[in-house]
Amino acid sequence: EKNLKLEEKITMLQQQNEELRARIEQNTVITRQLSEENANLQEYVEKEVEEKKKLSRTNEELLWKLQEGDAVSPVKLPPESSTSFYRCSSGNSSPAKVRTLRR
Repeated sequence: EKNLKLEEKITMLQQQNEELRARIEQNTVITRQLSEENANLQEYVEKEVEEKKKLSRTNEELLWKLQEGDAVSPVKLPPESSTSFYRCSSGNSSPAKVRTLRR
């Protein structure tokens, strides 16, 4: 009778052991997936940080050009023309014709 009880207990413990092994296997798969997703997200964040830095540098450069007056740059015409075209920084898409003064 004692042996039967012990055998039942062994069977029950073996079943628990198998269930725990299955859970460990499941957790291992999930851990791998999460690690892969984490690596992908870290790569994405690094790319976003680099893009933000690039945009910030571009913004600073544009602000500097705007402050220095380089935002309005002339477009040269052939030498026989006495006019130059300037791009308007006010958002107007058509160039403004301006008479140039000769020195």
